[in-house]
Amino acid sequence: MEFPVKLYRDCPYYVPDILASQVEDMMPEKNPAFEYAEAACFSAFRDGKQVGRIAAIHNRRANEKFGKNYLTVTHIDFIDDDEVVDALFDAAEAWGRVRGCTHSHGPLGFSDMDREGMLVEGFDRLSLFITYYNHPYYVKQMERRGYGKEIDWIEMRVEIPEQIPERIGRIADWVRDRMHLRVVNLGEKPVRTLAKDMFKLWNDTYRVLFGVVPMTEKQVRKYVNEFLPLIDRRTTAFVYNDKDEMVAFGIACPALEEAQRKNGGKMFPFGWIPMLKALKGKNDTIDLLLIAVRPDLQAAGVNAVIMREMHKVYRYGFRYAETGPMLETNEKVHALWKYFPHEQHKRRRCWVKEL
Repeated sequence: MEFPVKLYRDCPYYVPDILASQVEDMMPEKNPAFEYAEAACFSAFRDGKQVGRIAAIHNRRANEKFGKNYLTVTHIDFIDDDEVVDALFDAAEAWGRVRGCTHSHGPLGFSDMDREGMLVEGFDRLSLFITYYNHPYYVKQMERRGYGKEIDWIEMRVEIPEQIPERIGRIADWVRDRMHLRVVNLGEKPVRTLAKDMFKLWNDTYRVLFGVVPMTEKQVRKYVNEFLPLIDRRTTAFVYNDKDEMVAFGIACPALEEAQRKNGGKMFPFGWIPMLKALKGKNDTIDLLLIAVRPDLQAAGVNAVIMREMHKVYRYGFRYAETGPMLETNEKVHALWKYFPHEQHKRRRCWVKEL
């Protein structure tokens, strides 16, 4: 897990993930996904020096849902060397063939909450702390190995205006009154209750998207614990109906990229200091992590309620928002940004190959 930190040591656009979290994700005793999946990690060495890595996942639950037997590859990093790349992919693909896999695809994770997608556009833009970064030569090597596009995600940088667009405000008022909705702020409900309601709605909303398998109860508890430090009254919105059911939410946090670069992905002994400063100090950018509207209400204008509530970040000095990866086919989420100045500046890809 430390290899990419070394590989991208001099790259100004690379942002490391939390090292301890990455290690624990590959430990069956720490990651509930191992109840339905198995995984293996491979490293390539030359003259005693690590020159590449790849991990392989056989996700039985995902394969059962989609009626396939796919190998998932993840944590893909390597120097630009054909021999190194072939050694890594030969090892991972052989591991998959033993398990009867007909195709290999990725980079994906154990769940949609993990990092996924290889960068194919936007190599000169700072990565997010929730996404992979890679050099342009990765694309050439994937194509040389016979991989092609399965699906892409896009990312946007959005300008937050001083005033919410008038149309969004009018729709938000009308929908809130007509559907008897209310915005719940931190302190009105226990944070863990909000987080559990959020992931229940996430399961109901995201299950129809590419590669998404609903999370188990144990996985929900895992991700609740990971998201709790990021939940901030300034950058979150939770919408409930008159039956006390969460029907929509938006989760963002102050941009953590520079803090992650400073601590190198290690929280201890002092890596938590730049993280705390980023979360609580001055910052002009937020990272948009998750947004969801209950499926039966997605065409009812509830998204306007979320958008207006999330606009409160302007009063706290935030002027820009970086979206996480959005499926290129998810037109509903793309439509959220049409009323705001925005730039689509990154694209990442899930590759696939027949074995």
